Amino acid sequence: MKGRTLIAELHESIDKEVTVGAVVDVRRDHGKLVFLDLRDRTGVVQAVALPNHAEALAVAQELRPEYVVRVEAKVNKRPERMVKADQPNGDIELEILSVTILARASELPFDKDTALNIDTNFDYRPLTLRRDRERAIFAVQAEIVHAYREYLRGEGFSEFQAPKIVGDDAEGGAEVFRFEYFNDRMASLATSPQLYKQILVGVYERVFSTGTMFRAERHSTSRHLNELTMLDLEMGFIDDHRDVMAAMEGLMRYLNTHLQKTSAREFALMEATLPLVPEGQFPTMTLKEAQELIKKETGADKVGAPDLDPEDERWLCSYANEHLQSDYVFVTHYPTSKRPFYTMDDPEVPGMTKSFDLLFRGVEIVSGSQRIHDHDALVQKMESKGLDPAKFSFYLQAFKYGIPPHGGTGLGLERLTQKMLGLENVKEASLFPRDMNRIDLLLAKDTAHTSDL
Repeated sequence: MKGRTLIAELHESIDKEVTVGAVVDVRRDHGKLVFLDLRDRTGVVQAVALPNHAEALAVAQELRPEYVVRVEAKVNKRPERMVKADQPNGDIELEILSVTILARASELPFDKDTALNIDTNFDYRPLTLRRDRERAIFAVQAEIVHAYREYLRGEGFSEFQAPKIVGDDAEGGAEVFRFEYFNDRMASLATSPQLYKQILVGVYERVFSTGTMFRAERHSTSRHLNELTMLDLEMGFIDDHRDVMAAMEGLMRYLNTHLQKTSAREFALMEATLPLVPEGQFPTMTLKEAQELIKKETGADKVGAPDLDPEDERWLCSYANEHLQSDYVFVTHYPTSKRPFYTMDDPEVPGMTKSFDLLFRGVEIVSGSQRIHDHDALVQKMESKGLDPAKFSFYLQAFKYGIPPHGGTGLGLERLTQKMLGLENVKEASLFPRDMNRIDLLLAKDTAHTSDL
């Protein structure tokens, strides 16, 4: 729109006339006056249609929420007694000179300010995303991705785009979506960029990616998505997994500082708090040490279990927050049986790997490890897990011709966003969530989804 002034720029035009392109957020009638809250991508401002501008007042009286308008207005400073110091732009007001309706809107099928159940939220997703709450969630999520890229580029990482169509075996791990591809060949949707980021360590040494991944897990819980966004990194010339952990700690500290600067308003709107970050290093314990701590403090004997249960993760995070002044806690050395084939064993701790999870506010948000970089050792590990190295020949080329010692992580964007903002369901942190019951609309309207409510 030619000559348009954004709402965030209005303070530069006090006592001047401007053109604003915006959406009607709220309309309020007060006697012969019509008050409008107008929003654009940069903020919200109050505007008023007065009787001395009769044509503008007549058009304003037609408006309802979500009408798209072009407004010619004068930017006025509010009298001191009318200033709303707790609101953005609470010290200015637009005096409407003329209004042009660019797009009309039907009445919304719900009250924008009311609490919605999760199915209603997603059934009307093109509309519910316009609510302050949802706009705040995804504004924060965008800042998380921005900070992730900015920090890693500053640390010498190169970004790459991983393929989403991969060979049938993928990593030999999580369930995958398979489909026919060229005659009798089978392919899968990628569950991770893992194999490709390892290949690229031999090219750029340090790489990262942001991309959609797919998991064909038959779960419909508050913790699961079938389509998710992963933030992955891989780094070469490391000594061991602790170098990767240090990189993740640096990233999380940078993210915290970035969100303090960019997203305070969104955190306040969501009644969420920024993470508690310790002054020293993030708390770190082995799986065995974590289980022994749980036994000592709660009496629950989980020592020797191959993994942490969800209630264990919640307890450890609560303990770290209360006793270690940290919302983050690393747990290291998971069993070889529970980690993918490319994970390096720790020769000093038989049966355990140089791996770790980063727990945050009750859940694991990051999984990482040092990887096997020796070709023959990698082949042997594949075979020990029942995988056919011949099916990974493309990947194995990189190791046959030399890859430096390396390691990396995978970070779930939706889960991190969920925990940053205190959302009950990870699906709330997905713009258009996909799970076994929903692709935009519910796949079966008569199916009960009690796990999502």
